[in-house]
Amino acid sequence: MKAVLFEKFQEAPKLTRVADPTPGPDGVVLKVAATGVCRSDWHGWMGHDSAIDLPHVPGHELAGVVEAVGKEVRNWKVGDKVTVPFICGCGSCSECHSGNQQVCLYQEQPGFTHWGSFAEYVPIHHADLNLVALPEAMDFATAASLGCRFATSFRAVIDHGKVRAGQWLAVHGCGGVGLSAVMIAAAAGENVIGVDLDPAKLAMARDLGAVAVIDGREADVPAAIQEITKGGAHVSLDALGHPATMTNSILCLRPRGRHVQVGLMLGDHAAPAIPMPMPKIVGQEIELLGSHGMQAHRYGAMLDMVASGRLDPSRLVGREISLSGAPQALMEMDRFQSLGATVITRF
Repeated sequence: MKAVLFEKFQEAPKLTRVADPTPGPDGVVLKVAATGVCRSDWHGWMGHDSAIDLPHVPGHELAGVVEAVGKEVRNWKVGDKVTVPFICGCGSCSECHSGNQQVCLYQEQPGFTHWGSFAEYVPIHHADLNLVALPEAMDFATAASLGCRFATSFRAVIDHGKVRAGQWLAVHGCGGVGLSAVMIAAAAGENVIGVDLDPAKLAMARDLGAVAVIDGREADVPAAIQEITKGGAHVSLDALGHPATMTNSILCLRPRGRHVQVGLMLGDHAAPAIPMPMPKIVGQEIELLGSHGMQAHRYGAMLDMVASGRLDPSRLVGREISLSGAPQALMEMDRFQSLGATVITRF
């Protein structure tokens, strides 16, 4: 099959041919119809993820059709249209038994723990636990965005943020995750503030439902949010993953507010030396929460909102590219230039 492969970290990936995968007894092989290019893939290519063994095929935001089925799989058949969370549970550990596959003790991640979806085919393990059926009407480019950015934002806003209509939510960083969070929170009835450095992304945040936007280049972000909300945000998300956005997210909260860290902080930012405002955190009972993906069994709530028209993730799909264009797109993911998700749809 054709696949994008890199043999050394931070060296240009190449389009090449590798052996076709075969399904394990409890797994499937998917024919990839679309796969997103995500900043997490860039982190992997940079060498920030210790789970990656070289040579490696990246890609974890995917949608496709079941091509082959292992002998122990009961719930899926060849031809089924599916997606998969970027974190796949084992089904046997204590976290999986409690329904928290997103923090499975033995989790696997396509594109990280094993070869991913920048290829014509990708293997998925523990298929009965991890696959998600897609509506027939949903196009593959939109479906690919659900596996990481959109689903991650849904769980961060709805499950962790515990948003309620009329409350204030600040989103720091209006890339794929941030714009997804803006749309989801606005659909839930929250007053959303988008923060970014790019006027085009701020304009899109307004278009997706933000009631206010802040240009981080021109404002004291926490002070501006405190002013707009008359006391601070109830919930704030760092959707980028940077010491500056993390600090601003915490400082902009009102008493008993919730900071949700969604953006990955890896490499030089893995242990950031930031002035953590501990008097505020303790004295105002601020909650600090991490959010990492979403379980397959929670997709139903999200897909119901899509089916009802309250959410339209297709609006977040940006460029559609070919597999041959993936190496360049991957290497440029740290530049934050694209508006909407870049999705590989031509193989």
